[in-house]
Order: sequence, then C-alpha cells, then structure tokens
Amino acid sequence: MRFTFSFLLTLYTMVSFAQLPEGFVYAKIEIPSIQVDLQYCGDNNFVGETIDGYNANVAIMTKQTAAALKKVQTELVKQNLGIKIYDAYRPQRAVNHFVRWAKVVNDTLMKQQFYPQVNKRNLFKAGYIASKSRHSSGSTLDITIVDLKTGEALDMGSPYDFFGSESWVENKNLTKEQSKNRQKLQTVMLTNGFRNYPKEWWHFTLRGEPYRNEYFDFVVE
Repeated sequence: MRFTFSFLLTLYTMVSFAQLPEGFVYAKIEIPSIQVDLQYCGDNNFVGETIDGYNANVAIMTKQTAAALKKVQTELVKQNLGIKIYDAYRPQRAVNHFVRWAKVVNDTLMKQQFYPQVNKRNLFKAGYIASKSRHSSGSTLDITIVDLKTGEALDMGSPYDFFGSESWVENKNLTKEQSKNRQKLQTVMLTNGFRNYPKEWWHFTLRGEPYRNEYFDFVVE
C-alpha cells in the first residue's frame, strides 16, 4: 500500500507539470527541498503586476543548472539552510513586458519600494532594463538563502530586485551579519559552478551554460 501511494504521488507530481522543451527541467522535481517564490508570478515586483509568461509559481532551468544547484542545496542543508528561487528561466515575452513598462515613464507605482533613487527615464541607460536577458537562456537564477527552521530569508541588506548601489555585491554599507550572509551566498554559488553579476547580489549564471545567447519564449507553467 505504501509503495502504491508513493507511486501515485510521484505520478501526480509528474503530470502536474507541463511538458518542457528538451534540456529544461523543473527545479522542484530535481531538488524537492528547494523553495520557489517567483516574484513575477504576482504583483510584488517593480512593475506592480503579474508579468507576461508567468502562469504558475514553478522554477524552470536547464538540466545542467539544476545539477549544479542541487550541489548548492545539499551543502546548505547541512547548515539548516536552503535556497529560495525568486526567478529562473524567464520568457522573452516577460522581458518585452519590462521594456514596454519602462517606456511609460509616468507609471511609478512601485518606485518607493524598488527604485527610490533612480529616475525611471534612466532605467535603460543604467542597465536595469534591457531588450534581452540571460534568464531567457535558462541558466540564470535569482536566489537567496533561507533559514530552514524559521522559513525566513537571511538579511542581505537590500530587497530582491532593488535598483541601486545597495544591491551591489561589494556594497560596504552593510552590517556584519548582512555582509556575512551575502558572502555565504556568493561563496556557495561560485564554488559550485556559477558566476555572479556584481550589481545584483541575488543574480547568478551557470558557467558554461548550454544555451548561451539563445532566448526562449515558452511560458512558465
């Protein structure tokens, strides 16, 4: 009976996910203990609405990325810590949504929360918005570390997707605890095959990514 229940649960989990293009996997299938909280699958983001192409709170990535991230999760779990994914594969249509939003300069609904010191007119020039994203190649992740006992994310000194120098990896205006937390995230990711983006503490791309400069547009569901 126990075997039958486990088999049915596994089967249900598999059919609950959509069929992905070859080379892509769901994070939760590969790493069941990982947490997923896609910020673009709701309105708690710099646009203030659900982003095009995000139909479900599921993290998708290339097989190689999932294999490397599994090593990260295994290492962190030994410390009662784990990874939370804010974004992974991102459809090109979502990037297009960002571009359209950025051109509407009077739409500043989420300015105080996400870009209080940045003039929206300068988002392209400053590099916060672009017409292409490494996320659309499937091997880039936006993540943080959570305490598995409390479920709370560690204090990294700035919120996810905060536009400003506060989010730079080398920001010196941090408490000792915030600096320690950032360093822990950087170390565990860089030693397991990822490279960082210096202006976003949460942003990592797999070294040797399989689909570099290929930009996919299948929906997240």
